[in-house]
Amino acid sequence: MPVHQLPGKIILQHPEGPSLEILLYGATIVSWKSPSVENKELKERLFLSSKAILDGTKAIRGGIPIVFPCFGAPQHPEHLKLAQHGFARTSLWTFRKILLDNEAGVSVQLTLDPTPEIAAVYDRPFQLTYVVTLAQHQLSTDLHVANPSESATLQFQSLLHTYIAAPAQELTITPLQNVKYYDKMESITEAQQTAKVETRAKVDVRRPTDSVYEDAPLDYTVSWPGGTVNIRAREFKDVVVWNPGEGGKKIADMEDGGWNNYVCVEPGYVRGYVNLAPGQTWIGQQVITIKA
Repeated sequence: MPVHQLPGKIILQHPEGPSLEILLYGATIVSWKSPSVENKELKERLFLSSKAILDGTKAIRGGIPIVFPCFGAPQHPEHLKLAQHGFARTSLWTFRKILLDNEAGVSVQLTLDPTPEIAAVYDRPFQLTYVVTLAQHQLSTDLHVANPSESATLQFQSLLHTYIAAPAQELTITPLQNVKYYDKMESITEAQQTAKVETRAKVDVRRPTDSVYEDAPLDYTVSWPGGTVNIRAREFKDVVVWNPGEGGKKIADMEDGGWNNYVCVEPGYVRGYVNLAPGQTWIGQQVITIKA
């Protein structure tokens, strides 16, 4: 069967060879192997630190963790009890069903509902549904956020913290020129909160980078010698570009030199909040396509 259920994880197998591994912990995708368009050799497309902790005691360093309902340190009054980046990436999700299983691809659905542990720090009603679809040269991740309340608006942020496996010193990201962004590498808070405008036609991460682009194009290309990946987004109006450079030495679960092997291009809604009306559902989508 193309979908294999194992203790604590799900493995998707495309009939042409590509595979995907999803942990129930955080619904974190930790491996995506896919060929290039012209070469059938399977390559790992996501970076996962060899020091990543996978036993459910902390968020996973690599793959595609899910950020919800806050990005970074919580600022919203309803989020103040939460840890950085919220609880979705550190909660145990439920595998619900197989949605698609044919020659075109394999698709599964996972869900996260309030638990006593979540309710202790976040008492708003919500339901998260995550749809993951594996095609021969493509990975789609759709996060559905439902507000089951009959009267209250749900305010949240969300992001897919995608670690693309690529040589950090050789890659470029386009098109972000003329987009407003916030530079979190600035040393003082005021500077971090002051908007800049991207002047580069091709953005790189040759130096430590942590930039939040607001109202970004929703369509990005990451290129390096021998590789090209396209990332399209829907409803994730912002995008974060992150690579700590040598600062990665301070990250306990980052392998030595690991920062040279990835770039995080993270579609999200992180400047401001989604205001989701009672009974409504919001869908944020990321589609990653191997181009070369």
